[in-house]
Amino acid sequence: MSNPLDVLDELSASRPALSADEIDAAAKRIADIIEPTPLQFSARLSVLTGAKVYLKREDFSAVRSYKLRGAYNLIVQLTADEKAAGVVAASAGNHAQGVAFACKAMGISGRIYVPTTTPKQKRDRIRVHGGKFVELIAVGETYDAAAAAAAADVERTGATMVPPFDDVRTAAGQGTIAAEILEQLGTSPDLVVVPVGGGGCLAGIGTYLRDRSPQTGILGVEPAGAASMTAALVAGAPVTLPEIDPFVDGAAVRRIGDVPFAAVSSFGGRVVSHASLPLLTATESPGGAGSFRIMQVDEGAICTAMLDLYQNEGIIAEPAGALAVTGLSEIAAEPGSPVLPGSTVVCLISGGNNDVSRYGEIIERSLVHRGLKHYFLVDFPQEPGALRRFLNEVLGPEDDITLFEYVKRNNRETGAALVGIELGAPDGLAPLLERIARTPIQCEQLEPGSPAYRYLT
Repeated sequence: MSNPLDVLDELSASRPALSADEIDAAAKRIADIIEPTPLQFSARLSVLTGAKVYLKREDFSAVRSYKLRGAYNLIVQLTADEKAAGVVAASAGNHAQGVAFACKAMGISGRIYVPTTTPKQKRDRIRVHGGKFVELIAVGETYDAAAAAAAADVERTGATMVPPFDDVRTAAGQGTIAAEILEQLGTSPDLVVVPVGGGGCLAGIGTYLRDRSPQTGILGVEPAGAASMTAALVAGAPVTLPEIDPFVDGAAVRRIGDVPFAAVSSFGGRVVSHASLPLLTATESPGGAGSFRIMQVDEGAICTAMLDLYQNEGIIAEPAGALAVTGLSEIAAEPGSPVLPGSTVVCLISGGNNDVSRYGEIIERSLVHRGLKHYFLVDFPQEPGALRRFLNEVLGPEDDITLFEYVKRNNRETGAALVGIELGAPDGLAPLLERIARTPIQCEQLEPGSPAYRYLT
């Protein structure tokens, strides 16, 4: 039996190349059902970067993400026979909602495969958008496992696959964001910042800008724990990452698509090193007109951006939805930044489907990233007053214990406790470690990246 993924690759390879004309045609197809999303000026980010920053609010769409654009553009082009056979999709959540919405709008049956790690909020919204027309199936722990199950379904049933990124029709629909940006601004932006998962959105937006606004720079931002686009650009072809961090579920993809890679790699460029961040640029001069770069951001930094967006702008962004703002915030202060003073920058808020039950983890990751949260194993003497001495001798006036787990062992002189300490400021760590060194109580700091630390965070 042939590999179902190979069959889909062959079908994808037969599609016409992605182009600005295809994207303009897609914009006409989706116009009746998808309204343009707002382009909002951000005073805070403008002050932070020195540029005029606008946010493209795809979280305002009917499914609270840009994924409806590509899903609808593909499904609406199916033949009558293909529509009768139904559609199949794999998704981490947002694409699934777009497919579900399109299925219900056109009365087409669909089966949608999602990873078991997909947040409940997204699963519930998929069911709401699809109603009786959609069957939701959870399988595997990653998008790639769900994609393999969906591909097998297509080969078995003859239904049509609706890829979340690896199809010209999907990428063209997602590229309509760029057409809207140019129309709404009334001029060409100097830089557009795009989140990167499977690469369809970057391919569509980049293709359109390269043709219709070639002077516009493009910055792609992907999570450090799933940097599949960077890996592909370095290798010269899509590669499968051995493991990924699934936290940024909307962009946690082990392997980018062939269609997106063909488009993105055609933007031109070379891999260079820039202040410890791998970047791809099309010019010798960083920040030159029309430059293209790709960068990664830490998941903790993404969490900080999510919290900043919520607390300052009232924007509920999911992790993938905050990628672009995270990248802009981090690169704006770097030497040779493409964010020039007074320039016009557009950041894509790609999705707002965040489960409120995740905010505990989001706050935790943000505190760790900012250097405010630290964990220690403390070997307390099993005698009265040991904890009080620790509090008096080790903690600073602005420090707080946020976690304390202690198991007393009666047959031992000491007992270990896991202690989480939140500092008043990041520069409080060095004084804390000095006080720990002076105390007779034995303390061991848990290092970020260790198995114990990953378990905690």
